[in-house]
Amino acid sequence: MATSTPVRHAWRALLGLLIITAVLFGINALGVYVFKQSSWTPELALDLQGGTQIILEAQTEDGAAPSTEQMNQAVTIIRQRVDATGVGEADVTTEGGRNIVVQIPGTADEETRQRIQAAAQLELRAVLYAGEPATDFVGEDGNRTPYPTPDPALAATPSAAPTNGSDLNWITPALQAQFLVYDCADPANDPANAPSDQPLITCDPTGSVKYILGPVELDGSSIDDATFGLEQTTGRWAVNIAFDAEGTETFGKISQRLYGATAPLDQFAFVLDGDVLSAPQMNSTILDGKPSITGSFTQETAKTLADQLKYGALPLSFQVVSSDTISATLGSQQLQIGLLAGLIGLALVAVYSLIVYRALGFVIIASLIVMGILTYITMCILAWRMGFRLSLAGVAGLIVTIGFTADSFIVYFERIKDELRDGKSITASVEDGWGRAKRTIYISKSINILAAVVLYILADSTVKGFAFTLGLTTLIDILIFILFTHPVMQLLARTRFFGSGHPLSGLDPEALGAVYRGRAQFRAPAPVSAKGGAAARANRSRGEAERRQTIAERKQAELAAAKTSAPTSTAPGKEGDD
Repeated sequence: MATSTPVRHAWRALLGLLIITAVLFGINALGVYVFKQSSWTPELALDLQGGTQIILEAQTEDGAAPSTEQMNQAVTIIRQRVDATGVGEADVTTEGGRNIVVQIPGTADEETRQRIQAAAQLELRAVLYAGEPATDFVGEDGNRTPYPTPDPALAATPSAAPTNGSDLNWITPALQAQFLVYDCADPANDPANAPSDQPLITCDPTGSVKYILGPVELDGSSIDDATFGLEQTTGRWAVNIAFDAEGTETFGKISQRLYGATAPLDQFAFVLDGDVLSAPQMNSTILDGKPSITGSFTQETAKTLADQLKYGALPLSFQVVSSDTISATLGSQQLQIGLLAGLIGLALVAVYSLIVYRALGFVIIASLIVMGILTYITMCILAWRMGFRLSLAGVAGLIVTIGFTADSFIVYFERIKDELRDGKSITASVEDGWGRAKRTIYISKSINILAAVVLYILADSTVKGFAFTLGLTTLIDILIFILFTHPVMQLLARTRFFGSGHPLSGLDPEALGAVYRGRAQFRAPAPVSAKGGAAARANRSRGEAERRQTIAERKQAELAAAKTSAPTSTAPGKEGDD
């Protein structure tokens, strides 16, 4: 019964692998047929399938060229915005000192375009007035009459110096006249580049509310984080903000000023690209720097606002210069060349395995096939759930993994051969060889995963695809070894072909020199046949075993041989009997 324990373990492992495979295919089937968001083919990155290119030009208040530091910071934040939409393998770079080029695989949806194009600095301003967006009024005759054009002679300077951002002295006669004629739907009205130390006339994105806002009191750089979630007490969606130390102090003073004021002076507005994202009321004083915005949010609108607040702190304003669909930079021909290189590498590994390990080579080939299936379906799921897209660098990672996987097979099979050379049975060699090989395999795979993680964190975005696929396939490689390769070897070792050490099995003990038992002990050589074939095989086996001895074992063997061959002598002074 003891010999059946490894067999039961092998079948359980193979069943577990089958269940995992079925679950992965089931998850992707749900994405394809139920949610209509997944596919049975992995998504390709920009360098292989083409996509959308958006060019943004930096705008400064004085028209001067932006600094390199400002451009680099803007690139980082725009990349974070794009990543927040779930788009994988996007490329964000600077061009010519003023432009930022955003390349997105596939066709960018309207939401993604809006997030990228909403590229101005995030501002926090107090609300001075909020009203309907009308630009006309009903006269005494009952007809609607447009408001008159503001008179240039109207006073544009406050009669008294405002004391804070909510002071109504900011609203001058000229500003009030401009508010009346301000048309939210007129594209000529661009509030994005308004001076930060002056009041602002603007609207919400839908054009349903028109505002007069005070000067900027905080900007987006003061926001450390912004998240969304459900309130525990009301069950409503909320956006939670966390300010930095300076922002906490400033926002605390603002909340003390706004709390209890009459509407709309109790509101403050988050302004992005000149539009009011949200203008919540101050319901309490907030001194810990962690306000929460509630309202008629859905999950999607709460997430969108949280992303805009979190990634909106750009140091520059940007104007969209162009938005075009571009072709693949490498094209299908390069993809075919990459896949052909992978197939050639796979074929070379298969041929080498069959030559060196004979029938055991089919175990290597089968393991690589199973690994390919799991890798393929995993990439399909990741494309659906994480926006992962396969780039040419990712294809290179897959090709490199073939060699890493073959290296693990070599370690395992050579350990089995070592056990056979020690005189153990084939079934025992498989178990003991696995016990010794898995430690080496785990260590080498851990180093591969560590290298992939470091490369993914530190490398440029063009290399991240290589690091990701390398780490992913390494994890799958470990899973295949535990749940497929070793269980299959446990079962094959108990078959007649492999268990008897057939010459074509790759586990022939005699061909491997299985005469060495350890510590200079050797099995007696086989009897010599008439043709001397057995003697030749015994000599080859003995030579193989002797080559595998350590220096200490070789000296011990030589000493034992010398004692055995030494002549017998009598003690001095004594004679033997005649």
